[in-house]
Amino acid sequence: MLWKYKPEPDFEIVKRLQNELNIPEKNAYLLAQRGIGNFEEAKRFFRPEIEDLHDPFLMKGMSKAVERIVKAIQNNEKILVYGDYDVDGTTAVSIVYSYLSDFYDKVDTYIPDRYSEGYGVSIQGIDYAAENGFSLIIALDCGTKAGDKITYAKEKGIDFIIGDHHTPGDVLPPALAFLNPKQPDCPYPYKELSGAGIGFKLIQALQQKKQLPLDDIIHYLDLVAVSIGADIVPITGENRIMAYYGLKQIEKNPRAGLRALSRTKKEKSLDISDLVFTLAPRINAAGRIKHGKEAVKLLVEKDLAVANRFADEIELYNEKRRGYDQRITDEALIQIKEHNEEKRFSTVVYHPDWHKGVIGIVASRLIETYYRPTIVCTESNGVISGSVRSVPGFNVYDALDACRDYIIQFGGHKYAAGLTIAPENFEKFKAKFEEVVKNTITESSKIPEIVIDTDLTFKDITRKFYNIIRQMAPFGPGNMKPVFVTKGVNDTGYSRIVGKDGNHLKVSLRELKSGIIMQGIAFNMGDKAKLVQSGVPLKIAYTVEENNWNNKVSLQLHIKDIQPVNPDLNF
Repeated sequence: MLWKYKPEPDFEIVKRLQNELNIPEKNAYLLAQRGIGNFEEAKRFFRPEIEDLHDPFLMKGMSKAVERIVKAIQNNEKILVYGDYDVDGTTAVSIVYSYLSDFYDKVDTYIPDRYSEGYGVSIQGIDYAAENGFSLIIALDCGTKAGDKITYAKEKGIDFIIGDHHTPGDVLPPALAFLNPKQPDCPYPYKELSGAGIGFKLIQALQQKKQLPLDDIIHYLDLVAVSIGADIVPITGENRIMAYYGLKQIEKNPRAGLRALSRTKKEKSLDISDLVFTLAPRINAAGRIKHGKEAVKLLVEKDLAVANRFADEIELYNEKRRGYDQRITDEALIQIKEHNEEKRFSTVVYHPDWHKGVIGIVASRLIETYYRPTIVCTESNGVISGSVRSVPGFNVYDALDACRDYIIQFGGHKYAAGLTIAPENFEKFKAKFEEVVKNTITESSKIPEIVIDTDLTFKDITRKFYNIIRQMAPFGPGNMKPVFVTKGVNDTGYSRIVGKDGNHLKVSLRELKSGIIMQGIAFNMGDKAKLVQSGVPLKIAYTVEENNWNNKVSLQLHIKDIQPVNPDLNF
């Protein structure tokens, strides 16, 4: 793995923060690295204020959207809240539907079917709205590039409000109101909202229009926090405020659906990774295995007993999803070996019977073994459907564009995409994609990278140091959990392989310079046991975390990588 250090901050700023905040120098260093320069900025970072959320009416189109919703309610029109089948889409729909349905009864939801309709606004969805008398559709987390569908809806007398966060093309959709901070000429100060974040801004605007307090809708931020984690948007600015309050809401008073999904009482405070790895996969499983509307049913339910029944069903979908995921990953790895494709620059695998709902997950799994741009394909409606994932630094969207002669259609962004291919063109596409990747991928994109914040000694790892790091959460893109390097450590003799399959490594390491010993865990690094146990000097990359075992709380290292260092160096 390649260790890449972040740029060093201005040392004068580090000293100022250290003095103004009365914190260890290394904590001040981390804050300065994140662009925090003084006491006031640190205060806003550590203690986000809900009042610092921007005025939703700064968003282009918001006034029109609110006027149209108010008019629909006054005229007793039927409103359909429409969204994508993933976590961001279903949480966005649940927020806006729950808010409107609290005071208006002619509102319903619509989630397109992943398999028969595909992503985004569909003709079937518009036909459903027309046939059932809906005259207003509020589309969330989709619609930015659905111009033809919006025109079709207009012909049927249906108005569209679009609330989306995907980057617009040259032509904007002809919706009555288009809410997207990334559109040209939108003065909204923060551009990185999730789809659910846009949905929250819409209900915030409606709340302001009704002259009701913002505090009354803060509880909706629980779903915004889930969407922020699942959709991997930056946890900066307004997203940081919403994630901060959303996590508090989930901890203290979670909605019935989230309580039913989580069920376990955590002994530490929640963080974004808990949402990403526990709640989000279960919410997503509904759309992958059955239908995204099952997730919405759960998230809007107020009765805990009913929510528990829905959650039981979704857990079954999630177990199925895990089973498909593991089986298809194993089959894909066998296929790569049988075809002698271990040394390729790209991975392209196909089987007609693989489940379309999990091929994106499988593509990500394969990158863990073969670190390179990856496409996993299955048969769907007579064509080959593929899910594409890339590695940092390689623009897979541009690579697909270079292969367009062999593709029916594709869409996405530089690190993830989807495509369809005619069966007769699959082998030609596979060869062309390999050629494009081989000729354009850089050496640095072939090696997994760890971004390092700073070097640390074991003496620096105090309870005060850790407590300040913990308050830097929520962590995520734009504010990742700090990663440290300590050089010159070796095994105390107590490091050992753990885990039922012997995959993990429990380490006990002594810093040669100070003699201080720290315990740590290195997941999926059982193969490093011989290196560690050899006693040679090592350097380690890690994060610091709390370990709670048998009611004893201690600090431990979460090891990201272990490498030998030059034994002649003087530590």
